[in-house]
Amino acid sequence: MFLVSDKLIVQSESQEQILKLNIKTILILIISIVIVSFLLFKNFFFKSTYLLKSFGELSVDPEVAFTNNKPTFMEFYAEWCEVCKEMAPQVSAFKDEYEKDINFVFLNVDNQKWGNYIQKYAVSGIPQVNLFDKKGNLVSTFIGKQDEMKIRESIHNLEKEKKPYEEIINSEISTIQEDKNYGVSPRSHG
Repeated sequence: MFLVSDKLIVQSESQEQILKLNIKTILILIISIVIVSFLLFKNFFFKSTYLLKSFGELSVDPEVAFTNNKPTFMEFYAEWCEVCKEMAPQVSAFKDEYEKDINFVFLNVDNQKWGNYIQKYAVSGIPQVNLFDKKGNLVSTFIGKQDEMKIRESIHNLEKEKKPYEEIINSEISTIQEDKNYGVSPRSHG
């Protein structure tokens, strides 16, 4: 009877070790799948944030934009702005489609170097898109989340002669307020 009991104990311990090994293997497999999936799809998950961060690098200098005899698309944005993130793929598509004919200027409202433009164009909510004709005249201002077709229509109208100024405001914006110490800075997100 003693041998049977020892055999059962050894067999039970062996099964426990196999079970622990199987659980470890399954956990390692699951973790590996999650890590590989994240690496493969990271651009998909973070595309809007990446686009916003790249806008500053892709921007034409505003001084150049207003002197090179091309219409200008100027966007005021911030990397923390959720509405800006939502619109980033649409704005990027506009840039890809029109960049040969139109200057694309991206000004981050968190960068103090653009404070004079923020004040000049009365930026109080972002994203704000200003469209200028080739002579540098302000033609349209879009504040907040906008319909793609409305912006596209305004871009096409940039080539037409003298169109009256148009301002379009959507309630989906992020607000910025004046900071007494540094000019203009982000204060809240709407």
